[in-house]
Amino acid sequence: MVFSSLIFIFAFLTTTLAVYFLVPLRLRNLVLFVMSLLFYGWKEPKNILLMLVSIVSAYAFGFLIEKYRESNVRKAKCFLFLSLAVNLSFLLFFKYFNFFASIFGAKGIPELTLPVGISFYTFQIMSYSIDLYRGQAALARRVIPFGTYVTLFPQLIAGPIVRYKDICDQLTSRKESVEKFARGVRRFVCGLGKKLLLGDACAALAERLITNSEFSPTALGAFLTAVFYTFHIYYDFSSYSDMAIGLGRMFGFEFPENFNYPYTAKSVTDFWRRWHITLSTWFREYVYIPLGGNRKGKFRTYCNLAIVWLLTGFWHGANWNYLLWGAYFLLFLIIEKAFLLRFLEKSKVLSHLYLLVVVLFGWVLFFGEDLTFVTDTVQRMFFFGATAYDSVVVYDLLHALPLLILCAVGCTPLPAKYFNRLRERCSAFDLLTPVFTVLLLALCTAYMVDNTFSPFLYYIF
Repeated sequence: MVFSSLIFIFAFLTTTLAVYFLVPLRLRNLVLFVMSLLFYGWKEPKNILLMLVSIVSAYAFGFLIEKYRESNVRKAKCFLFLSLAVNLSFLLFFKYFNFFASIFGAKGIPELTLPVGISFYTFQIMSYSIDLYRGQAALARRVIPFGTYVTLFPQLIAGPIVRYKDICDQLTSRKESVEKFARGVRRFVCGLGKKLLLGDACAALAERLITNSEFSPTALGAFLTAVFYTFHIYYDFSSYSDMAIGLGRMFGFEFPENFNYPYTAKSVTDFWRRWHITLSTWFREYVYIPLGGNRKGKFRTYCNLAIVWLLTGFWHGANWNYLLWGAYFLLFLIIEKAFLLRFLEKSKVLSHLYLLVVVLFGWVLFFGEDLTFVTDTVQRMFFFGATAYDSVVVYDLLHALPLLILCAVGCTPLPAKYFNRLRERCSAFDLLTPVFTVLLLALCTAYMVDNTFSPFLYYIF
């Protein structure tokens, strides 16, 4: 089940909200837990069992970690290792077994189906166990609130990755309000609009250009494919985070922000402080800093960065493209740390252009189905085996120019800036906001009725 579907919005969500606000306060976590399991197992109910095993194991090991954390550190570390091993073993098996089997030449092995969202909820469970061992999180004494934390459907499938220590108080004492609910609805509908009206439109144009390139390869077509995918992945993924944050607010939760206008960054270092913030934070807190961070000299810093970025690439998928993608950004991060940042600070325009070019080619690595597709696309972008343009791709460019301009402006702070300015100057604006929200929801509903199923990109991770 996906957020951008009629069955979710008008059946699942409305039912969940109705039951949630009708039951007593003490039963609301149970409602969320049960409904989240239903949401997760909608098409693959067998995956629910795997998730429950992960929840119960981490919950049980949590008591043992807490028991020995101060009295016997060695035992506490042992139980921490066991908790992490159980959950990581599921992730490694389902996500990477076929990859390594193919490397070692194993044949006749059936393709394993990756449980949806396993990378996200596994990292959330691991953060609980690690923070509990560190003394930074309280012990989850009741299984239903802990299960609700892991399964919470707004951010279960594709984040944001929420750490237990940041949400444990909300699990037991959050406060719902009409104002927070209204803000949640607005954030959800805006995210829905970003996904359907911008993200999906960019995806359709990228697919059209890829198809056209099979018959008439052009440099302009390859470049536009990369540009549309660059917008597509941003509007698709950031819209999911917007919708997740909005849904959380409807139920009284406040989730961390996951994007901060990443395409306005002035360096790769800055970009990764703005893109998928919760994943970057997770790797910094639980991998980079424990390895020593930047406290043990330049060589160790570069080694630590290499470990983090190879793991980041591998986290995204068992595919050579993702590993190369991680190595690609690692290279630029090391170059920036070594000397480039000093030069980038001298010109905001050049630094921004540099960032956009680096990210554009990075996404070519990311969305390529295989290395052949990647090399072919890059070669066409540099006029190898391709003409500069043809009439079809020029028509596509002119046809899509309004969308390109809208997407370019939409990924900057300008819309929010002028929205807030208009809100300050126009006293009636707050009264019109609900009207705009309803109209946007109606437009999105018409779009969902008229179009086919469109999953979120990060569901595959």
